[in-house]
Amino acid sequence: MKVTQEKTENCQAFLTIEMEPAEMEESMGKAYRRMVKKTDVPGFRRGKAPRAMLERYVGRESLLKEALNSLIPEACDSAIKEKEIRAFAQPSVEITQNEPLVFKATVPLVPNVDLGNYREIRMEANPAQIEEENIDAVIDRLRHEQATWEPVERAVDYNDMVILDIDGTADGKSLIDRKGVEYQVRKDQKMPVPGFADQVHGMSINEEKEFDLHIPGDFPKKEIADKEAHFRVKVIEVKQENLPEADDEFARGVEPGFENMEKLREHISEGLKKAAEERARGDLEERTIQATIDQSKVEYPPFLVELEIDRLLEQQMRRWQAAGHNIDDYLANINKTEEKLREELRTQAEKQVVRSLVLGKISQEEKIEVSDAEVNAEIEKTAGQASPEKQAELKKYFSRPEPRNSIINLLTGRKTVQRLVEIAGGEEKEEDNQADNTEREEKEGQQ
Repeated sequence: MKVTQEKTENCQAFLTIEMEPAEMEESMGKAYRRMVKKTDVPGFRRGKAPRAMLERYVGRESLLKEALNSLIPEACDSAIKEKEIRAFAQPSVEITQNEPLVFKATVPLVPNVDLGNYREIRMEANPAQIEEENIDAVIDRLRHEQATWEPVERAVDYNDMVILDIDGTADGKSLIDRKGVEYQVRKDQKMPVPGFADQVHGMSINEEKEFDLHIPGDFPKKEIADKEAHFRVKVIEVKQENLPEADDEFARGVEPGFENMEKLREHISEGLKKAAEERARGDLEERTIQATIDQSKVEYPPFLVELEIDRLLEQQMRRWQAAGHNIDDYLANINKTEEKLREELRTQAEKQVVRSLVLGKISQEEKIEVSDAEVNAEIEKTAGQASPEKQAELKKYFSRPEPRNSIINLLTGRKTVQRLVEIAGGEEKEEDNQADNTEREEKEGQQ
């Protein structure tokens, strides 16, 4: 076997491997001995047919394929060892010549991640501020939830609730045909199509109206996007919203335990503050991760991006299949080919690969570990969110190696980000300080 390393670039090694005729013949012999044991050749007991008869029966191409299925992986392994290549995954292979057998192997190399001095990054959390108007907005939403609707004898105004008979068509097909439907006339209402609410605004009870609206090209229902819609509408009833006063009685009606508005506002303030702190924490994590990525130099084999695109596609397909559709329905709905969709996901996949590699390297550098107790606690927490009859089933599922490893990876990632934020906040682990002190003492002793 002759191995030539053509080049190494883009975190891949490119090899040309040429097999000696004797090696090829030996592999064909092994393939014959494997195939003859599992092939019934007429006129011979299984395993007893001569090679010439087996080749004539199954075809030389089948025997050659059987030989190459074992020869090429073995030759690749030997070539990788000979050239002392740190392979990250199985190589891709392209046969360029049959006699003698010559093929090219593209070997993915172990990704290279240079983090730079990530310990010098400094970040502070943005303050989680809650203003009075934030509390007022929640109270206003609660008032709308408890509002009553009162029939009125006047023209339709914005925010009214109306009872309509609607008949709508688009592109010669029925778009909507409903009697006595409730419809709130909001300025920002996009359904059934943009502009519909503006047409209903100002109509009177028992008034009938016909109008045309252009459906925008980015409309969610692709089959009617960028087409003209015709509507016939009749107003049956108009109702206006009556909001309750924001007083102590209102507070007591929101939830038992709130005896007055002051208690309700305190409760809302606490909830908003907690949510704001969680958002600030998430923002700090993302800024810290991005700062680490920005100063890192990352090289990786391209197949990692393809694997990530596969994962993203699988996620989208799973959601679509849960709704009872297949991949063809999904692609038709978004009006794209699978190739175009893959290309659109490429940038996102590239970013995710870099992020994963950088965080993985941080995990190694910081020696992040997850204990069995932490894994078990997370499994208990996850199972506890399910119904009682499902909890035992979930625990059994997570006892298997692959699901358990997914929990380990989740917790490792979580602890890695936490450690990175601690470093960016100027916090050092006790062992880091001890190591620094030891190193300093050793240097002083040498002097």
